[in-house]
Amino acid sequence: MAVDEESLPARLLRLTRVLEDALLVVLLAAMVVVSGAQIVLRNLLDTSFLWADPLLRVAVLWVGMIGAMVATRNDRQISIDALSRFLPDRWKARMRVVTDLFTAVVAGVVAWNAGRLVLDDRAAGSMVMNGVPLWVCETILPLAFGVIALRYLLFAWHHLRLGVVEEEQQ
Repeated sequence: MAVDEESLPARLLRLTRVLEDALLVVLLAAMVVVSGAQIVLRNLLDTSFLWADPLLRVAVLWVGMIGAMVATRNDRQISIDALSRFLPDRWKARMRVVTDLFTAVVAGVVAWNAGRLVLDDRAAGSMVMNGVPLWVCETILPLAFGVIALRYLLFAWHHLRLGVVEEEQQ
């Protein structure tokens, strides 16, 4: 019997990657189908689904936030980093630690406040469409920003280790 040598964190990362990709595919496909149906219904039958427009707005939020999570998992987010071009190689990893920690803190603060927003909207009992509570639609905000914060903490750790290893090798 073969023993699985893969670590729990590696399996969790793979599961997260699969879930993010699957959610993106399902949401984008649903958006195309629903918006296409809306166009056909409005133009040919002078009717529409009342719930489609609010659903599409919520789906855009979810796709945007999951897309941001995917961008950060691959370290492919938008960044403006003019300073590192002029730094020596040994300082680049150290500079990345600073920017990674800053990004993690900002994302963590946003996640915290988004979580408070979700709890406040849950207490208020606001609805979005057909009895769907607003807070359910907003849960992607603290979740996505929390994942982004965690990933940047991991990036900071990785770049810190790179900076230390580079320093020891010199």
